[in-house]
Amino acid sequence: MTPMMSASLPARPASHAENFSLRDFLPLPDQGFAEQVETFSRHYRAAAEAGATLYMREIQGPADAEVRVLDPLTGQVRPMIMLGSNNYLGLTNHPRVKEAVKAAIDEFGVGCGGPPLLNGTSRLHRELESRLAALKGAEDCVLFTSGFLTNLGWMGALMRPQDVVIYDELSHASLFDALKLTRCRSQFFRHNDLAELAQILTATRTRAPKANIVVSVEGVYSMDGDLAPLPALRALCDQHGAWLMVDDAHGTGVMGAGGAGTSAHFHTPVEVNMGTFSKSFGTVGGFLTGSRALIDYMRFFARSHMFSAALPHPVVATVLAGLDVMADEPWRQEKLHANADRLAAGLRGLGLDVNYESAIIPLIVPVAVDLRLLTRRIHEEGLFVNAIEAPAVPADRQRLRLSLMATHTEAHLARAIEVIGAVGREVGLVSGP
Repeated sequence: MTPMMSASLPARPASHAENFSLRDFLPLPDQGFAEQVETFSRHYRAAAEAGATLYMREIQGPADAEVRVLDPLTGQVRPMIMLGSNNYLGLTNHPRVKEAVKAAIDEFGVGCGGPPLLNGTSRLHRELESRLAALKGAEDCVLFTSGFLTNLGWMGALMRPQDVVIYDELSHASLFDALKLTRCRSQFFRHNDLAELAQILTATRTRAPKANIVVSVEGVYSMDGDLAPLPALRALCDQHGAWLMVDDAHGTGVMGAGGAGTSAHFHTPVEVNMGTFSKSFGTVGGFLTGSRALIDYMRFFARSHMFSAALPHPVVATVLAGLDVMADEPWRQEKLHANADRLAAGLRGLGLDVNYESAIIPLIVPVAVDLRLLTRRIHEEGLFVNAIEAPAVPADRQRLRLSLMATHTEAHLARAIEVIGAVGREVGLVSGP
């Protein structure tokens, strides 16, 4: 990867961007594979046994607003309120979705047995592509087996060594891995910093007046829940002859009329619109929408599409049924945002500083507060939350990442506020009685 950097700009994305590896932070020996992996395993298991980590908690039953968890601290199965899921619309356990999956299995079986270009395209795949294109207001759509592979796919297909990607520093890990594989020229800009982006675009056009440029952003950023300023980004791209790419993994189903996403929310067209099925649709997979010419190109040049087996029919049926529910039950999107407002108001009532624009609420925890103790105590009180600590975010921006669902009840949210308040007072996050 050849960086394109001005002397006045930072040399690499901030440490809280998703371009890190634990290798950078946990010293590992150089003697051999066995010692390397054993060193990390000992480190991780010691922390887990001490109750300092709460990763890979085993959920028994459907992923819903309330879940049954095999508690790693007690070995007992107990109910917990889920505030750590991307199942924003609550579709993972929807009766209509489950019935559609059963019907698809009866008609099509469980898989295609091949890649999309050969024998992996069915009537269901065609229908889903058509409906996703319509949802996004695009001419066509292509499916991938994961959101991660979608980002690897579009960049590997489109970008050549002489082309340029200019990306927000808080982009997803898949974007950073795609850059490594593509080896195109690239430059990041500080998060949502339009002035810096304009400077980079101007400098890039001066050096390479005929270069193909893509500005890559996320519609909704997963750690802060804030939005990319798409209208201003669109104007800058038009001014400098660049394409705009939006990773709308956390925006599809959440933002815009009918859940059409962040581009629809801002009424702003983009050349490349990416989404996943692992958030609002509650399953797995990814997709790109765009012009018919772009999607024709992607089908044959995106290697992660062409050389992967097609999405299984049950997954495709899940998303199709989810689109039906989104259309027929618009209250879900409305309730999702109402729930976010309700939780945020309750947290502010505790004296906590809360800022959000979507269904993700970051609760920043000062460095003086023991985040792991806070998370453990919240877990013990029956609230399932995700703690995000360095290096995933800067040490002074450690947080609880709270994710809302349309199926959370007022009682769920009231209990969450009660727990965060009580435990927060114990550990010094919340002051006062």
